[in-house]
Amino acid sequence: MMLISEFAKATGLPVDTIRFYIAKGLLTPERSLKGGSNRYQLFNPEDVTAARMIRLQQTLGYTLAEILALNEKYRAGEHSPEQTIEVLELQIERLQHRKDALEAALSFLRGKVAWIKSGKPDPAPRLDDYQC
Repeated sequence: MMLISEFAKATGLPVDTIRFYIAKGLLTPERSLKGGSNRYQLFNPEDVTAARMIRLQQTLGYTLAEILALNEKYRAGEHSPEQTIEVLELQIERLQHRKDALEAALSFLRGKVAWIKSGKPDPAPRLDDYQC
C-alpha cells in the first residue's frame, strides 16, 4: 500500500491531479484508520494501473466523464469483446475527424507561410477554402 506521495512518484502524476481524479471518482483509494479525522488514502498496485489507463484514455481523446463511465462498466463486469470493439471503433472515428481537421488547419497555415515568403503576390489563402 502506498500513501499519496508514493503513488504520485509511482505514476508520475502530480498530487493535485491524483486528488482531482479521486474527487471525480476515477480513483478510489482505500482509507486508513490512521490520520484522525483526515484519514490517509492508501493506494495499491491496481490503482497505479488504473491511473496509467486514465492517462492513456485521455491521450486517446476520451473525456473524464467517458473514462469514468467506461471504467465503471469494466469494474462491474459489464463489458464484452463486442462492446469493447464498438467503443474503440467510435473513438477511432472521432480521432480521424480530429486528424482531418488538424490536417486542413496545417495545410492552411503552410499555405499562408508560403504566401508570405513569396512576397504576397496573390490574394491571401482563405480559411474558407479549407475544411477545418
